[in-house]
Amino acid sequence: MTEVAAPFGISLNAVSKHIRVLEESGIVRRRIEGRDHYLSVNLEPLDEVDDWLTRTRAFWTSRIDALEELLRRKKRSRGESGHER
Repeated sequence: MTEVAAPFGISLNAVSKHIRVLEESGIVRRRIEGRDHYLSVNLEPLDEVDDWLTRTRAFWTSRIDALEELLRRKKRSRGESGHER
């Protein structure tokens, strides 16, 4: 674990806590052999997050585009040019 913590400016204990959170989320897997701990990355949970973000972004983009079009139509129906008078 000390090898993992070395590049970071935080304590071994803090790195250990971060790794534990990543383990609980399924992003990191730990295999223990004697006193050695081997860590590996599992990107599947991040793929799920990416899929959700893509769907959410598409939904909100379409909603914002629809709102923008509605506001343009209202502005046109009022005869507003968009220029200050």
